[in-house]
Amino acid sequence: MNKDVIIYSKYNCPYCVRAKMLLESKGATYNEINIEDHPEERETMIKVSNGGKTFPQIIIGESHIGGCDDLYALDTSNELDSLLKLNQTKSEVEHHKLAILGSGPAGYTAAIYGGRANLNPVLFTGNEKGGQLTTTTDIENFPGFPNGINGVELMISMEEQAKNFGTKIIFGEITKVDLSKRPFTIYSGDEVATCDSFIIATGAKAKYLGIPSESAYRGKGVSACATCDGFFFRGKDVAIVGGGDTAMEEAGYLTNLCNKVYLIHRRDTFRASQAMQDRVKKNPKIEIIYNSTVDEIIGDGTDVNKLKLKNVTDDSFNHLEVNALFVAIGHTPNTSFLDGQLSLDEKGYLLVNDNGSSTEIPGVFACGDVIDSNYRQAITAAGSGCKAAIDAERWLIGKKN
Repeated sequence: MNKDVIIYSKYNCPYCVRAKMLLESKGATYNEINIEDHPEERETMIKVSNGGKTFPQIIIGESHIGGCDDLYALDTSNELDSLLKLNQTKSEVEHHKLAILGSGPAGYTAAIYGGRANLNPVLFTGNEKGGQLTTTTDIENFPGFPNGINGVELMISMEEQAKNFGTKIIFGEITKVDLSKRPFTIYSGDEVATCDSFIIATGAKAKYLGIPSESAYRGKGVSACATCDGFFFRGKDVAIVGGGDTAMEEAGYLTNLCNKVYLIHRRDTFRASQAMQDRVKKNPKIEIIYNSTVDEIIGDGTDVNKLKLKNVTDDSFNHLEVNALFVAIGHTPNTSFLDGQLSLDEKGYLLVNDNGSSTEIPGVFACGDVIDSNYRQAITAAGSGCKAAIDAERWLIGKKN
């Protein structure tokens, strides 16, 4: 029987969902305390998590684990099972015609097409089930939804559609692969599987600023998910740094909770779509600070209370009083598990053949944001997932002939 587990959570928190899915995949039970339903538990949560102001906060037995990433780190280092007092036996090696890694729009679309082609695909969700769209409140530009759709709802629908066509969904992350010979070997923790063809749809993860004070206040006022953690700063002044669609969307979302939102951008123009820019510029609760970077995050050790900003045009400094900083400066493609077995471009994205999905290794394909540093849209990711599945099907047919 596993140790007592408590998860402090809130609604519309993808990291809370990820943490619960990991525990459920191991058969571990937990007691969930939703702070929106039980606001009287807010101070208790902050106290037992040593000042934590991000969701979720996880307690196992008498130990404060931290957030979702901390839970996954324990699993990656093979410490989580022993901490939970679980006894798991290794399963036999399974072989698949097609294995897909990643559960964003690219991965699920590849699974739908692979399933329809009777390839009986297996899809490993990765540690962020649903991908980046699960941190998006409303998607207005995905075809077929004239009134928009919530990102989590869209990914749940895609998963159900993939299942309907026979895709086996495995919640877990592939930690390493051996692409040196066929069948390819894939490892998910202690579990091993093989496959004839492999589609990589691992997407990208949020970047942080990389300054020392950011690490000191991460979880205590510094966050990469406004929809998760804006809750803590209701009625406060906050800042968000970035210049793309994500930064614009999260700035707008925060105005529903916060007193004032400062949008900090290092240039004098944005890369976000014009529609998103117009919406932000018309919002009276958003003040844009151009040509500036965050030089330091300042607080009392427990809470953020101001930012030191540097003006990049004249190298001057000034301070901005805020209670939180949300970071939305882009993403890094998730390719570390490949350990250099496939070539990357200068930005770290996987290289594929022109207008297709095949990599330099026959039978290995890639799609979605892990190959795309230009468009990075849900619809283009889905389209590339379709390409990858069709390419994989044709390659498998060719191997038979």
